[in-house]
Amino acid sequence: MIKITLPDGAVREYEAGVSALDVAKSISEGLARKVLAANVNGQVWDATRPITEDSALKLLTWDDDGGKNTFWHSSAHLMAEAVEDLFPGAKFWVGPALDKGFYYDIDLGGRQITEDDLRKLEKKMNELAKQNNSYVRKAMPKAEAVQYFTEKGDEYKLDLLSNLNDGEITFYTQGKFTDLCRGPHIPTTAPIKAIKLTNIAGAYWKNDANNKMLTRIYGVTFPSQKELDEYLTLLEEAKKRDHRKLGKELSIFTMDDDVGPGLPLWLPNGTIIIEELEKLAKETELKGGYKRVVTPHIAKESMYLTSGHLPYYQDSMYPPMELEGQKYYLKAMNCPHHHKIFAAEPRSYKELPLRLAEYGTCYRYEQSGELFGLMRVRCLHMNDAHIYCTREQFANEFRAVNDMYIKYFKIFGIDKYVMRLSLHDPAKLGQKYINEPELWLETEEMVRQVLKESNIPYIEVPDEGAFYGPKIDVQIWSTIGREFTLATNQVDFAQGRRFKLEFTNKENSPETPLIIHRAPLGTHERFIGFLLEHYAGKFPAWLAPVQVKVLPISDKFLPYANSILESLKNADIRGEVDDRNEKIGKKIRDTELLRVPYMLVVGEKEMNEGKVAIRRQGKGDIGVKPIEEFITDISAEIKERRGE
Repeated sequence: MIKITLPDGAVREYEAGVSALDVAKSISEGLARKVLAANVNGQVWDATRPITEDSALKLLTWDDDGGKNTFWHSSAHLMAEAVEDLFPGAKFWVGPALDKGFYYDIDLGGRQITEDDLRKLEKKMNELAKQNNSYVRKAMPKAEAVQYFTEKGDEYKLDLLSNLNDGEITFYTQGKFTDLCRGPHIPTTAPIKAIKLTNIAGAYWKNDANNKMLTRIYGVTFPSQKELDEYLTLLEEAKKRDHRKLGKELSIFTMDDDVGPGLPLWLPNGTIIIEELEKLAKETELKGGYKRVVTPHIAKESMYLTSGHLPYYQDSMYPPMELEGQKYYLKAMNCPHHHKIFAAEPRSYKELPLRLAEYGTCYRYEQSGELFGLMRVRCLHMNDAHIYCTREQFANEFRAVNDMYIKYFKIFGIDKYVMRLSLHDPAKLGQKYINEPELWLETEEMVRQVLKESNIPYIEVPDEGAFYGPKIDVQIWSTIGREFTLATNQVDFAQGRRFKLEFTNKENSPETPLIIHRAPLGTHERFIGFLLEHYAGKFPAWLAPVQVKVLPISDKFLPYANSILESLKNADIRGEVDDRNEKIGKKIRDTELLRVPYMLVVGEKEMNEGKVAIRRQGKGDIGVKPIEEFITDISAEIKERRGE
């Protein structure tokens, strides 16, 4: 007999060879019908795979990430079976699950696939899913696997096998389709009830432009048609909110081939948003005791060797420039510069915590295929700061940074968020991570305790820490439920010693400070990209590039409209007059499309009474007021940074 420990701590005994699905059935048939996979001792397994030793078991359903990923990977295999049926002789490279859905890279032997073909494939997948075929796992010796794919003439799977050893090779079969795969998979095809193949793209084999171009088919599946319909509706809404589309429509930013990929040009409207975000950050940081600094855009190689960034981060940095026998690099991160500022003067414990803040411009050489609008760029403006503190001060400082995040979430109407506590992997010390095992465990526990004491929702993620210490990645969700990585809050126990940073402690002895790296608003690029989607371009008045548009009914009232504009400017309100010779209905429609928060319509009656007829974006008429009263109201709204 073996012991199975469930998540609630309950321990049950079963015969060796029991599967997670058997365990689920012993609890309830209803639960068993929902099980898609299992977490066995920290690894995701097939729910049907035999368990032969004492194990910790978590049953994974659609509500678990592991369940969804398994469902979508199994759907990729189902799609491959349909492709093989409609396109005999097709060869398959890889078919992973994604955050939403899956894809498969396929060699169709020169044949082109069309949208009509996608619909045929969907129909075939539905037919195959209803056959309720089991996903069957089979371990295979390498020699046998090589022979199998040699006979098939499949160079793609033979390439994968070249990197595998005996004991690492498994095949999965469902219906008439068999593939080399490490799994896991759902028990049968039956749970796959709703299918949509969403896109066709080209993808070089192994992401190498020197290799053959394969056909990549994207898809998504769900356990019910209702869930698929909801997802597709969300997808359509996301297209409308695409920050690249809105950025162009609202004249926020542009890209230019002569400037280069991933290097956005901020137009006047976008620059206003940047300045408002900086104003918010500076006000908040001033109250938080931060001191502002400014650092150069380049630095000598020696500094990045000292920091350790070159050995660990060089692939993401622009190549060096050679001047006067020295190598200089474009700044990819602000921290080494801030460390040099800390080291510029003798420091006492009385000065700590020392908080140095900068909206620093950094340059990172993201791969061309990874660039995406404002979300992945090569030039970024970071809401950066570094806090130098004692161990005794660490908890309060780390907590204060998290409190700053919460404050920003409230201002921007971010209701859903989670902190990802990214930890190290002990097996990669000295390679991916600084080789300080005791300090890793100590600082990870320090961060963990602050999160627990603050009642902040968080999850732990192994092997994603920074090379110099654990970090928090802040995950936020937009109003339509799309997830974004906003920023990081990092602990650094290595850089202080590398840069020989010291302060004189209470015992009059030198001591190295702990360092906290934080960027609550992330970068202008990523955060404004998020806000464009989050607000669908309808920025709150305090953040909107144009806060008020004055709409005269005819040219006769232009002088009055311009006098209103002067009053707005005198109150530091961003306004414009629509002086086009157009009907008022068109002016209103066009202003709505530009997402201007307030419209002031003026005609004979308004001019004679010194008033304005007010329209609110998305709400229509909200009344008539004297211009002074409107200015008082909107000024308060702007000052308080209200959501609407």
